[in-house]
Amino acid sequence: MKELLKKLFDHHPLTQDEAKNLLELIATAQASEVEIVAAISALKMREIAVDEIQGFRKALLDLAVKPQLYTNEAIDVCGTGGDAKDTFNISTLSALIIAASGYKVIKHGNYGVSSLVGSSSILEKSGYEFTTQDDILNEELEQCNITFLHAPLFHPALKNVASIRKQLGIRTFFNYLGPLVNPAQPKYQLTGVYDLQLLRVYADILRSEREHFKVVHNIDGYDEVSCTAAFKIADPSSTQTKFPDELGQSILPPKSIESGGSIEKSLEIFNNVLRGNATKEQMQVVAVNAGLGIHCFKPEESIESCISEAFDTIKSGVAAENYTHLKQLKQNRKIVLS
Repeated sequence: MKELLKKLFDHHPLTQDEAKNLLELIATAQASEVEIVAAISALKMREIAVDEIQGFRKALLDLAVKPQLYTNEAIDVCGTGGDAKDTFNISTLSALIIAASGYKVIKHGNYGVSSLVGSSSILEKSGYEFTTQDDILNEELEQCNITFLHAPLFHPALKNVASIRKQLGIRTFFNYLGPLVNPAQPKYQLTGVYDLQLLRVYADILRSEREHFKVVHNIDGYDEVSCTAAFKIADPSSTQTKFPDELGQSILPPKSIESGGSIEKSLEIFNNVLRGNATKEQMQVVAVNAGLGIHCFKPEESIESCISEAFDTIKSGVAAENYTHLKQLKQNRKIVLS
């Protein structure tokens, strides 16, 4: 560990194998809390290298609990977090809208670390119960087109760093990893990142292994398409800059997509969007992100038509019915967390 820390503090990037070794030492409690904070701090001082992310990622996937799902013909909709923008749960709602539109979703998520309300936070508050039981996960995916993989259950090796991350309360290299370490490794991916450098890194990684993905970044710092300004979108063939009006959408004031400052207010927005009676700004931003996810399944269609499809789902209120059914699947079953 000391040799790895010395290399980091001498401003030398780690090789992929060294990064994998570092993460394994952290995850298996062979590194002290002081050493973990030192590593986080050193990596925070500079841009992270692709080899480092790949090494960290390989370590986490090797150590993860692997769900046995009947299909990986599904999408993960997940942001890195860390943008400090206090938006409501746009990616979680987008995942639910995609599912209610008829597409499979395997969503990976966690509690908020550098944000007030993470995806797991809002799901738990709304009454959803997490599990690692394959039969339940498959039933959810088959009947409701969606299941959720709660990161602490599927990455138990990171339990010892959770409190450190929470105490620091800032984005760290662990934020980079979340969207890349879904243990089910679904075929499709929509990922939001909080800066342009990370968009380039993600695009390089995903272009080497995926045929269907989008990485997005709003140029004013959001880790999703916030519709508050122009945004970058990287896919297997290109990286483009687009404006909301190019997709037939309005430019939104940042205030209109904020969480409201509490989990209770976030839950109110969450339920209103699912029912189709949220504000037009809230519904727009979810429809745009859900539409981009749908477009990963149907790249031959226009993004605008996929956004329109997501809007129709939101306005119909069917997403609320689907989510209610999802939660009811567990009511008569004993949940065993392994």
